[in-house]
Amino acid sequence: MRVVVALDSFKGCLSSAEAGAAARAGVLAAVPDAEVRVVPVADGGEGTGDALLHAVPGRRVLAPTVDALGRPVTAAYALLDDGTAVVEAASCLGLAQAGPVDATLPPRAGSAGLGLLVRHAVDAGARRVAVALGGTSCTDGGAGLLIALGARVRDADGAPAGAAGANPLWSFGALDPSSLPDLGGVGLLVLTDVDNPLHGPDGAAHVFAPQKGATPEQVRWLDDRLAAWGAALAAAGRPVADLPGAGAAGGLGAALLALGARREAGFAFVARAAGLAEAVAGADLVLTGEGRVDGQTAHGKTPAGVAALARAAGAVVVALAGSVVRDGVDAGPFDAVLAVHSGPRPLAEALDPAVAAAEVAATAGEVARLVGALAGRRPRP
Repeated sequence: MRVVVALDSFKGCLSSAEAGAAARAGVLAAVPDAEVRVVPVADGGEGTGDALLHAVPGRRVLAPTVDALGRPVTAAYALLDDGTAVVEAASCLGLAQAGPVDATLPPRAGSAGLGLLVRHAVDAGARRVAVALGGTSCTDGGAGLLIALGARVRDADGAPAGAAGANPLWSFGALDPSSLPDLGGVGLLVLTDVDNPLHGPDGAAHVFAPQKGATPEQVRWLDDRLAAWGAALAAAGRPVADLPGAGAAGGLGAALLALGARREAGFAFVARAAGLAEAVAGADLVLTGEGRVDGQTAHGKTPAGVAALARAAGAVVVALAGSVVRDGVDAGPFDAVLAVHSGPRPLAEALDPAVAAAEVAATAGEVARLVGALAGRRPRP
């Protein structure tokens, strides 16, 4: 029996590679003669770089930068052997690093740290930089990123914007159109499944800022500032505000698109680089999943992408999850959806990596045993 394991990360618990290794061990324990291939996957957010490094040649690079509040941190990105750097916005701008998520955060959080990482990757020799968006704590339209790359932005009083611990969009006044950065021919790619515009009812402020602590009044202010920022980019010859994905990650999409970036769905990028379609061709069983599977999983999330490829290849596809909320899941693209936990557990215990890995292994093994039996390929005693 040929089995492909393509599990997304179980956030806060297991990486994609760790979950995949656990599932592989479980399958082989149940069906020792199975042929099992693990393909780490991601959706262009947290874990994208690590997933790619488990699938294609490259190395992990550590770089000094700052977090969303301007505090020095060290972040990692993947530098693949083909010259592509994969930089995750959340590696320096993540919500977990920012501290309390409340109304004090939006005026203070900026994206300069991501700009410093992009610059580091360019200086390290990257010929293309793929920026994985998602999980960020700032809503600054990417103004901080552009400032870190050399753009000159002034606040409403005419003073230079971009001080540490201050959102440069909050009091945005003007952008010097002649100062937009030139990366010297290095290609840019925006990895996001989000297609929201920069501002408006479906823009970065209204849709995402409340998740980052913004009050209704702050949402309205940020949307106004994003509209002014979009107008400034347009006046500089970069009319990107209405492009799909401009509103991703608090408007970081807009800044990267203004630098000429091309947008691609994160899962599609990772799946192509990892050779997922080729891996599932001829597979009998494909195991996918993530920490939580619910009614939204079928709409653009990694397990749905894996399931589409598996179904096209004629394989049985089963989703494994730490928790399952059955609000439409059964109508999704999977042959079955299974929670891996064998019974109720305290949350801290359920999130223990050793416990989670054991549960993933056990469930994967049972699935493989069942699929093998139904296919007439019962495991040897």
